[in-house]
Amino acid sequence: MNLEALLHKVEKPSRYIGGEINTFNKEITDEMIRFCFAFPDVYEVGMSHLGMQIIYNLLNQQEDVFCERIFAPWADMENVMRAQDVKLYALESKTPVADLDIIGFTLQYELSYTNILNMLNLAGIDLYAKDRHDKEPLIIAGGPCAYNPEPLADFIDIFFIGEGEEVLLDFLEVYRPYKAGSISKHEMLLKAANIEGLYVPKFYQPSYDENGILLGYKRTEDVPERIKKRFVKDFDNGFQLETMIVPFADIVHDRAVIELFRGCTKGCRFCQAGMLYRPIRERKPETVIEIIDKMISSTGFEELSLSSLSTMDYSAIGPLVNDLVAKYESDNVSVSLPSLRLDSFSVDVVKEIQKVKKTGLTFAPEAGTQRMRNVINKGVTDENILDTYNSIFALGWHRVKLYFMIGLPTETFEDLDGISDIANLGTYTFKQVKPDSMKKSVQVTVSTSCFVPKPFTPFQWMAQDSISDFYKKIDHLKTKLINRKVVYNYHDPSTSVLEGVFARGDRRLSKVLVAAYELGCKFDGWAEFFKMSTWMEAFKVCDLDPDFYTSRERAFDEVLPWDIIDAGINKSYLENEYKKALSAENTEDCRLGCTGCGLNVNLVGGEC
Repeated sequence: MNLEALLHKVEKPSRYIGGEINTFNKEITDEMIRFCFAFPDVYEVGMSHLGMQIIYNLLNQQEDVFCERIFAPWADMENVMRAQDVKLYALESKTPVADLDIIGFTLQYELSYTNILNMLNLAGIDLYAKDRHDKEPLIIAGGPCAYNPEPLADFIDIFFIGEGEEVLLDFLEVYRPYKAGSISKHEMLLKAANIEGLYVPKFYQPSYDENGILLGYKRTEDVPERIKKRFVKDFDNGFQLETMIVPFADIVHDRAVIELFRGCTKGCRFCQAGMLYRPIRERKPETVIEIIDKMISSTGFEELSLSSLSTMDYSAIGPLVNDLVAKYESDNVSVSLPSLRLDSFSVDVVKEIQKVKKTGLTFAPEAGTQRMRNVINKGVTDENILDTYNSIFALGWHRVKLYFMIGLPTETFEDLDGISDIANLGTYTFKQVKPDSMKKSVQVTVSTSCFVPKPFTPFQWMAQDSISDFYKKIDHLKTKLINRKVVYNYHDPSTSVLEGVFARGDRRLSKVLVAAYELGCKFDGWAEFFKMSTWMEAFKVCDLDPDFYTSRERAFDEVLPWDIIDAGINKSYLENEYKKALSAENTEDCRLGCTGCGLNVNLVGGEC
């Protein structure tokens, strides 16, 4: 492969060269397990993914494992590769991916599924697991979308359910004898299927009734009836990411990232992550600071992001931020926080952050009215919103971003009007707090996404709005958000509806994925590539109706495709939360008292 000649023909060569700071380059032996972490999107997105950094460093710390990376080539690079018959290669060694042992895809977003097929094809690897011989790489997958593995089940050999650093090393213990040739692939897969947290689809055959509703799964081998998620029980002493790969070019999130804790106790009914990543597990402040010291010194990043599902709920967030700002202010290293909850907003914390750099502020009220926020159990009041506006404008901020969802269960047009009311309240409050405005003008940016019901949430049984319904709501908001100080952005409803199909889909969707891919679908999360008409053609060819997966309300006793997975949350708890949502009844934060989700696990240093 003449890589230099290829790179002269593409827009961003830095995506394809590897060799960045803090990457690994090991001596390759016959005994070494060659692992490739595959992110099914472009380099800038994949390199911003914290999970990739964790798995990459975890595996490369194993003496007999060499973990490399691949990302989805952008269209210009793919065209050059196909024209010159260059196969997809790993960044570190430039080895063709088909010559490696294991390819591990991370499943972060349903609209990246066609990229998985395209990457396999670019590598010269058969798409269907049943067609791959023993000498082809083992294809595995994990991540949040793996909690409903069925739409991809025909392509993936093993799904990893839960947190990868907890189960990957266990899996390698059964892979090593296969690599050495002492057991067959079938034997290895059977041993893997009996490791807690691993789902091997070939051993589970689904059946459906005459209406296409799933009846259940038949096990073809002695494997568990349900696959229980794995999670790190001692997060403070578990694997610690102390360095990160530093990219040559700008990426989406170009900064050091540290997890303060995993899990969330708020119980928002729309939030899949809040349900899947239970229980909550914190790192001690001294552990966090120790990790940050090593990461900053090994990367040279000038921004540090404190990452968690709800960062301001970290029990020591105030003192931690004070210590970090004091420690790194002289080095001009800033501290940033992700999207903030309005109910846990701390003026003191933001005061500290702005000493180094005034980063943007983003809040997620999610819904426009108190009734609607009660339905989704958001726990944010009108008073919280007003207090937050007063606080941030008094501190000198004049721009704020607000995220909302439309299409939530029981939503009315009056609830949508509340979104406009909250935006207008921001511009009005700014005038009261800053009457002279210091020559700065307030700007409130409102962004709406379209609600997608997800597995393992109380809304998993509910119907999703149609594309036309979403557009009616968007058009309504356009007539309301006419304040010149308010900017309105909205998400494409077509992509959200397609996301909804695969979020709650079954194994029959594999043929739709192949049909769509063969019709040219890829990078479906990117507006310049997405073509809903092509997807509808694929559904028609496969004689499947997307409305079956989106606009159909499920009965509580229906077998769901993801019922084969045990995420630790009782169905009865989700059903009860569904009913409380319909009556707009709140459930308290489970730090204040157990809400009965059914997890009930013993943790190092406490109980959930």
